[in-house]
Amino acid sequence: MPNVPPLAGITIIDLTRYLAGPFCTQILGDYGAEVIKLEPVKGARSEMGGYTGKDSYFFMSTNRSKKSVQIDLRQAAGRDVMLRLTDQADVVIDNFRPGVMEAMGLGFETLARRNPRIIGCSISGFGASGPMRDTPGFDQIAQGFSGLMSVTGTEESGPLRVGIAICDLLGGIFAAQGILLALQARHHSGRGQRVETSLLEAIVSVLSWSAGIYFDTGRTPGPAGNHHPLSAPHGVHAASDRPFNIACGNETMWHALAETIGRPELKEDPRFSSPGHRIKHRAALTAEINRTLAFNTAQYWIDMLNRAGIPSGPIMTIEEMFNHPQIAAREMLLRLGHPVRGEIMTTGLGVKLSETPGQVTRPPLLGEHTGEVLAARGFSNEELARLRQAGTIG
Repeated sequence: MPNVPPLAGITIIDLTRYLAGPFCTQILGDYGAEVIKLEPVKGARSEMGGYTGKDSYFFMSTNRSKKSVQIDLRQAAGRDVMLRLTDQADVVIDNFRPGVMEAMGLGFETLARRNPRIIGCSISGFGASGPMRDTPGFDQIAQGFSGLMSVTGTEESGPLRVGIAICDLLGGIFAAQGILLALQARHHSGRGQRVETSLLEAIVSVLSWSAGIYFDTGRTPGPAGNHHPLSAPHGVHAASDRPFNIACGNETMWHALAETIGRPELKEDPRFSSPGHRIKHRAALTAEINRTLAFNTAQYWIDMLNRAGIPSGPIMTIEEMFNHPQIAAREMLLRLGHPVRGEIMTTGLGVKLSETPGQVTRPPLLGEHTGEVLAARGFSNEELARLRQAGTIG
């Protein structure tokens, strides 16, 4: 008997758009949940940069493993269709501003009266309460507000955003975690509950030692640059051909590094004699190490250092990374057939389960599953035809 995905039998009604919400439901869909993505009948898919009639990389990067159903929620009949769907669902998720679902007559309390087992998940910019409840929030805004940008970059560069939409993506991950926790709780209580997260809460919760420095000392940490704020040498160094990373996590590694690069005298230099001294004199230490590393290539030093037990690795481009054999070995680049594009590439599963693995399917075409999903939930052919004629479904 084939292994059953871990979330098989779970149905999720997905009203999300842009990135945080779609990334959440993609994770759940990859592991077997039936994700029914509700999309508009009029207009087009909501995509960053605008919809051009062909699904973009932005849409396809977070909307695989789902079914697309077109419903016009502006119509009362469309909202009735959605309510009938939620009567047989496990989760409803949105990333509207707080209060929008209630204004549409689709708030959690309404859904829970009809289906006490329903779990309602909402992702917002700043959370469902507080003075910034109604403030619009995109990833860039959350990165700045959270303090993240203040510790990213260097004194010379000023604050920098992280190169991916990290607040959106973490918001999606935490929403998925919250949904799974609520599903587990339902096994005991028999009832659903409300799950809330936001871009701000997601990123603040992972500030880790940056927050810890402030808690411990009362001082706000400055930009960390390309070096670990609590360890040295631990960061980006320059070889003859390109920069690469070295991470000395303890004294044994530091002594081994000095020996491996042929600079044992650095161990005796009073400026570098302890972790605290090395952090204080980081600029001088980096210059001394780089002066030696300049005599050979990054790959030469990476091989030498790793053999000596000192973590070291390249700084690769996205293209270089996807062409690396380790990525192939861990199935982190997948190729899927697509009826319009022929073949698309997508990222692999971040978590592997030995007995109940996930399965990735291609992103759906707009409205591809409307008839299939509604018919499976008791809508007759006559009813579907009437709803299509009225423009309620697509």
